[in-house]
Amino acid sequence: MKCPACGNVLSQMMAGDITVDVCKGRCGGVWFDNFELKKVDEPHESAGEILLDIERNEKVIVDRSKRRRCPKCDTIIMMRHFSSMKQHVEVDECPGCGGYWLDIGELTAIRKEFKTEEERRKAAEKYFAEVFDTHLAEMRARGQKEAERARNIAGIFRFICPSYYLPGKQDWGAF
Repeated sequence: MKCPACGNVLSQMMAGDITVDVCKGRCGGVWFDNFELKKVDEPHESAGEILLDIERNEKVIVDRSKRRRCPKCDTIIMMRHFSSMKQHVEVDECPGCGGYWLDIGELTAIRKEFKTEEERRKAAEKYFAEVFDTHLAEMRARGQKEAERARNIAGIFRFICPSYYLPGKQDWGAF
């Protein structure tokens, strides 16, 4: 596989029980196949320590604004997005295979964001509450108002059409 940032041939490296592809001696980036990043993205996951100091060439300049192709899928352009709701670290993710490309220093930054997955989950819940709770409350209130209106209309019809009246089945009535 070729490095999506600088074009170098990636070499394999063991990090605990996973094998990642690294751009050793050039830009220092790391390729994680689907689900591999989750095994090294927290500070207590010691397997990730070896990936924090990949040998790199300081002369290699990487254009982070350039769109990159997935090193595994080759024809797919990766999506760039923030790794968490803190919006501190941008990563490249392949929509095809689910792999991640991290430039030098991004794994370190990700590991500093949250100490545990539980802390990450709570931060996500807080963020979504801040963004969506007001809107959801308005929707619920509208829904309750609409439900109350429907109950009132149903009450009017019960008064007009007693329960023993079945539309179209009696000889009398306007319906």
